[in-house]
Amino acid sequence: MRIAVTGSIATDHLMTFNGCFRDQLLTDRLDHVSLSFLADRLDVRRGGVAANISFGLGQLGIGPVLVGAVGADFEPYRLWLKRHGVDTDSVRVSEQLHTARFVCTTDRMQNQIATFYAGAMVEARQIDLGAVVERVGRLGLVMVSPDDPDAMVRHTRACRTLGVPFAADPSQQLATLGRAQARDLVDGARWLFTNAYESGLLLERTGWAEEEVLRRVGCWVVTQGADGVRLLAADRPPRTVPAVDVVGVVDPTGVGDAFRAGFLAGLAWGVPEKCAAQLGCVLAATALDYVGTQEYRLYREPLVAQIRRTYGVGCIAHLVTHLRGLR
Repeated sequence: MRIAVTGSIATDHLMTFNGCFRDQLLTDRLDHVSLSFLADRLDVRRGGVAANISFGLGQLGIGPVLVGAVGADFEPYRLWLKRHGVDTDSVRVSEQLHTARFVCTTDRMQNQIATFYAGAMVEARQIDLGAVVERVGRLGLVMVSPDDPDAMVRHTRACRTLGVPFAADPSQQLATLGRAQARDLVDGARWLFTNAYESGLLLERTGWAEEEVLRRVGCWVVTQGADGVRLLAADRPPRTVPAVDVVGVVDPTGVGDAFRAGFLAGLAWGVPEKCAAQLGCVLAATALDYVGTQEYRLYREPLVAQIRRTYGVGCIAHLVTHLRGLR
């Protein structure tokens, strides 16, 4: 199954603060906040939700089609993604704006404060998904991840027009969406992705109860950090897949993107959704051991061993054949 991933492509500036944000906050002054944190480390990494997901899919041999907008400074990043199995020929290059920037500071309790500069991402609304289909042929799934809101809506509507199944991942953009936009992005999605906090925000933005959302999507995938993943659908009881135990988290940035890459790879291979979720959780745990969202590497034996150690042998037969392409 060929997968296109639409969404943000960015450069991440990741800093660490050796204290706790909460110690700097005065509860009676929160309406006038002016703070500066002295960071003790800076890492400049490649990022952006769509690029992160595509990177993971590329490592697993899926060959995803990346769809987004960047600046003229993207060329080194393009070469990096192509080396890791990502089709970047449908990425739009702006003539005026820089590639988006994500600036994030993480304290010692793994709390984060971040700012995102959209830059060239605003031109994603000019991308024609129909032209992407003409270039690559039939798509089995389009993952609509956080992007310029107008682009997200346009891609979702294009999927309906073209008859292409789509997955909705509004996540970071939920706070900026109006009710009509939020409903448009969710309604008819084969898969819906949120984390636990975003689940409540999605209900507030759409004005729908959980039961109504489930009537409108195929499966709602809710990531819950250390509590694992919930798979919700209207026609069956909720299922929970436990998370992989991780000792000493290095950097949580992009862990949700790694999960999505593993989960989508499982869908592309046609494995049961429980097995896809297990693979996603293992990729998420792998990403937690690295600073940056595209620094982790996947190796067959450690992946299989982690799946067996955490979940037993139930999904090994479904996954091992597809993992043989890894070293």
